[in-house]
Amino acid sequence: MNINFYKYQGAGNDFILIDNRLHSFKNDTRRIANLCDRRFGIGADGLILLENHSGKEVDFKMVYFNADGNESTLCGNGGRCIVAFAKRLGLIENHCNFMATDGLHQAYFEGDLVSLAMQDITTIKTYNSESYFLDTGSPHHINFVENTASIQVKVEGSSIRHSDLYGQVGSNINFVEVKDQGIKIRTYERGVEDETLACGTGVTAAAIAAHHSQKVNTECITVKAIGGDLAVRFSYQNGVYSQIQLIGPAEFVFKGEIAC
Repeated sequence: MNINFYKYQGAGNDFILIDNRLHSFKNDTRRIANLCDRRFGIGADGLILLENHSGKEVDFKMVYFNADGNESTLCGNGGRCIVAFAKRLGLIENHCNFMATDGLHQAYFEGDLVSLAMQDITTIKTYNSESYFLDTGSPHHINFVENTASIQVKVEGSSIRHSDLYGQVGSNINFVEVKDQGIKIRTYERGVEDETLACGTGVTAAAIAAHHSQKVNTECITVKAIGGDLAVRFSYQNGVYSQIQLIGPAEFVFKGEIAC
């Protein structure tokens, strides 16, 4: 029996999605890594399984694997893509609740865009005026720079990711340029071990850090990633960032079959 897969992308962050409600796809690190390989497989930044969840008023469960085949923490753009996938499957209409590794998420459609609710942020670590760390469902180091175009993302990102700051677990590394009241971003993702065209949790972390550092003063920030534009909307009060929404496209690319 062959298994159907669906390719989706959100601002160039691309994923293999599989309807695994019948558990026909068996998790195997090497197999997932091979499927995500851009030369010998389908090619993707990660693989996502949509599974059933027993919780009340939970429409489905999201299980995310990095391109290296290991199960990982939350993927924001992957979360928006699985919502579009669930709608394609007829599981939802214009809004949903789903369970991810960091807890329950709500999402809804804003026209052609998908808006994903992120968890509240209460803790931001400051290294200096240009470097911060926060967890938006996945760990993110933020470096503010003058010009993102001049950064060697793979070299510099890998150096910080494997530094003593983060040890063996590592962190995703983001290079962020502030322009007017918006930001530009380039991201080195752990698990991919390279630059990706966008990263939803990284975009969220960068926007929150830009506001926290008073580099921008708006509570709706446009973010230009290499693969396209995203937006982060939030409310800030008494040191807490709440009602955080990651907003952007989640587009179907193609469908195929995986031989079992």
